[in-house]
Amino acid sequence: MRSHPARVISLIGMPGSGKSTVGVLLAKRLGLAFVDTDLLIQEQAGATLAEIIAQKGHTALRTIEEQVLMDMDIGASVISTGGSVVYSDAIMRRLIQSSTVVYLRATLATVAYRISLAPDRGIASPGNHTLEDVFNERVPLYERYAHATVNVDSDAAEVIAGHISQALDT
Repeated sequence: MRSHPARVISLIGMPGSGKSTVGVLLAKRLGLAFVDTDLLIQEQAGATLAEIIAQKGHTALRTIEEQVLMDMDIGASVISTGGSVVYSDAIMRRLIQSSTVVYLRATLATVAYRISLAPDRGIASPGNHTLEDVFNERVPLYERYAHATVNVDSDAAEVIAGHISQALDT
C-alpha cells in the first residue's frame, strides 16, 4: 500500500458496510481526525440525505456530494465517504491522489441486513433500482479505485479497524 505525506485514509463501500463506524474507531486508533462526508453534505444542504433524494432526486445528491468533496480541505484524517462517491471520477481522482483508499467489502446479504436496521438512510440511486442493482453496479467501481480491500462481513468494527491499521503499517 502506498503512503501519502499527510496520513489520510478514505473509506469507500456500500451503505451499511461500516464506513462511519469503522472510520471513527480507526481515527481514534491512529490519532487522526474523523470526517464523515455524509454529514458535511447534510450540513451544507440543511437536509438529510433521504430528504435531499426525496425532494430533489438522487442526481442532485450526487451533485452536492461532488461539490462538497471537491471543496473540502483534506488533512491528516480518516474520511468516511458516501456510497455513491465512486460515480464521480473527479472525486475519486482527488481521493486517490491525496489518500489511501480502503474499500470496506460487504456481501449483498450483509448490506441488505444492515440497511434494514436503518430504513430511512438515503441511497443515491434511481428509484427503480433494487439494492441488488445498486450493489452490482457499484462493486466494480469500489474495486477499481481501492488501494486496499478489507472484508467486513464477519468481524466487529474494532477488529476491522485493527486490520486496516495493520495493513497501513506494512
